[in-house]
Amino acid sequence: MDNHEPRSAALAGAVRADAYDGIAADALAERIGAPAVVVYDEISSTLDAAHRLAGDGAPSGTVVLAERQTAGRGRNGRSWTSAGSGSGIWLTLLERPSDRAALDVLSLRVGLAAARAVDAFVPEPVRLKWPNDLYVDGRKLAGVLVEARWREERPEWVAIGVGVNVIPPADQPRATGLDYGVRRVDVLEALIPELRAAALCTGILSADEVEEFAARDLARGKACVEPARGTVRGITPAGELVVELADAVVHLRSGSLVLEEWDAAGF
Repeated sequence: MDNHEPRSAALAGAVRADAYDGIAADALAERIGAPAVVVYDEISSTLDAAHRLAGDGAPSGTVVLAERQTAGRGRNGRSWTSAGSGSGIWLTLLERPSDRAALDVLSLRVGLAAARAVDAFVPEPVRLKWPNDLYVDGRKLAGVLVEARWREERPEWVAIGVGVNVIPPADQPRATGLDYGVRRVDVLEALIPELRAAALCTGILSADEVEEFAARDLARGKACVEPARGTVRGITPAGELVVELADAVVHLRSGSLVLEEWDAAGF
């Protein structure tokens, strides 16, 4: 693999690598069903690299992996630094969808896809917390962040960022990791095809997808304090959070879901 990126794709401070867990990037791409895999020892964020590569014409399905992120991105502008080598799977998948309606629910669809893929590597079925978090046994296992780039009125590409804890971060009491001894490459082999299939879906969520989310919904029936104070009743096909207030039922499109029990505990 050529370690010298095109000038427009270079990122300050980024350190490229030839392999991921001892598997060459080209061999890994073939194994996980991706046209290309780019690996970094260290980078600000795999999202940054994916956007740069997309601008250089990288094909749909390109996967960016990193051992360590120094400025990983979360929702609402949050930034975080990953732990050392092997602590997690930090990736971004580049896709070029054309259906605008599907973009509105892509984060939820990706969450469902990731949950299906990761189920085999944790002790119980993965639960989902609207709009983009994966939980096991009440503790956060993974997160999703989707960033789109537009040309005029059409999406030009999307960068689908997924972070999965292999080992629970020591500084996060509500975090968990994968089963002991799980190989990251095995997780990628299950995860990437599911993510790619999710990105190819069109339209809003189907009835089956809404039902699947309900079966995995961590918050359904629980009291919440954000983005509104009430009781969580699920999601709509358009990806909205349904909250029952004292005198009405509202559908919310944005914000972070905070459960009352967690708020009371100081999380």
